[in-house]
Amino acid sequence: MKKLLSILISTICLASNENILIEAQKLEDEGNFKEAMILYKKAAIINNNKEEKYIDELNKTQKTQENKTDFKKAFFERNIDSVDDEETEKSVEQLITKDFGIYPYKKNYILPATYTFNDIDDRHNFETAFQISIEKPLSENLLGLDENISVGYTQKSYWQTTKHSAPFRETNYEPEVFIQVPVKENEYFKAIKASFMHSSNGKKDDLSRSLNRIYLEGYFQLSNLFITPRVWYRIPESNSDDDNPDFSQYYGYGDINFLYAYKQHTFELLLRNNLRFDKTNKGAAEFNWTFPLPEFIASKNTFGLFQLFHGYGQSLIDYDREITNVGIGVAFSR
Repeated sequence: MKKLLSILISTICLASNENILIEAQKLEDEGNFKEAMILYKKAAIINNNKEEKYIDELNKTQKTQENKTDFKKAFFERNIDSVDDEETEKSVEQLITKDFGIYPYKKNYILPATYTFNDIDDRHNFETAFQISIEKPLSENLLGLDENISVGYTQKSYWQTTKHSAPFRETNYEPEVFIQVPVKENEYFKAIKASFMHSSNGKKDDLSRSLNRIYLEGYFQLSNLFITPRVWYRIPESNSDDDNPDFSQYYGYGDINFLYAYKQHTFELLLRNNLRFDKTNKGAAEFNWTFPLPEFIASKNTFGLFQLFHGYGQSLIDYDREITNVGIGVAFSR
């Protein structure tokens, strides 16, 4: 592309200076080399000026296009009057652009249509599910390990949109604080993460589910395949406060996630098992496929999402119930 651009610029420039070059060639043929060199030099200067001007305009166009993609920043620059105080100016810009350094954490998505193949009392098989997940970095390299310390929040809701009055039957909340440390100069092992995580569904009495865990997670890469094993330890609670004392019998003590990226597609498989190799063996598998949307409905950083789940613990209320569920929708981050 760069070569073609250079050829195009040179062609345009040479064409615009054709008369000068013809005159210089004529002088050269006549043996007047000094005058010919003066004309050649003049043509070169004109060409260089035109090329620099063209490149400058090209850069300006690219910057304009980039600014258009950040519409909030573009709105601030075009429409908001500046103030004299620099700190106040930064505060106003932050309020308008809403740039607080908050990032997607886990997938953010909505599945307008999901179907559960199990018949469960007082629950419609068709429902809507969505997940919101954000991360706010707190510090960087505080310990001198190039580590990042962040807080994360994930919320997953199950919405009975086909039921009368469309109630939310279950919402799971997972705030956590974690530290992630890169592993340097290793071909496959890329990072390690340690986290404290609380999980609950905000309900009372018999429907209440809550627990606290600490977990350790590793990140491995084999080209475009990423493997993330995780082990956790549930912080013990007193018998009177424990909403789900048999949680580990169904969730086990860890999981492993496989993520394969191919062009604009990602294929993700999460596996979980209690590692009891008898009739009490319990586990779960969740498959997620994100794919590009058709052009007429596509937008930046938005993908189609197909999700399939089978096993125990799709949600906290169902931690001890086997569920088979399928859904399709849109992912806003992945």
